[in-house]
Amino acid sequence: MDTTTTTQFLSFTLGGLEYGLDVAKVQELRVLKALERVASDGTIVDGVAVSRGVIMPLVDMRAACGKAPDAPDPLTDVIILKLSTCTMGMVVDGVTGVVSLAPGQVQPVPGAAQTDAGYLIGLAQAGERRLILVDIDRLMSVRKPGNEGARQVA
Repeated sequence: MDTTTTTQFLSFTLGGLEYGLDVAKVQELRVLKALERVASDGTIVDGVAVSRGVIMPLVDMRAACGKAPDAPDPLTDVIILKLSTCTMGMVVDGVTGVVSLAPGQVQPVPGAAQTDAGYLIGLAQAGERRLILVDIDRLMSVRKPGNEGARQVA
């Protein structure tokens, strides 16, 4: 992050924690119920949806984090992402807003250097809120251990 400017992050909740991703990667926000779903047969990759004529995979981050997704409620949001490799939808518990963060508000994740968590940017403090910042391109290209031949999520 540049030391003189702030960066905007879209904040969202997932499993009781609050996360942030670079707002520049967000194409739009949709409610899950409003998307035309063509298929819905996976656990983490929750099928395919159509948004404004674009067919895209839906990744249910609630399932990826180990939470069994409930039936969608009005707060179940889909963040439509414009990644370096594709456009995709990411299902989260809810979007909480946009947060502007200065570099001094972002700290390294303790122990991240010893793990394969290159998708973690850091931990941010914004007032009373604590956010886990993620590099969404890297997160969506993580492969499960033992699946070297498996394709990335997006």
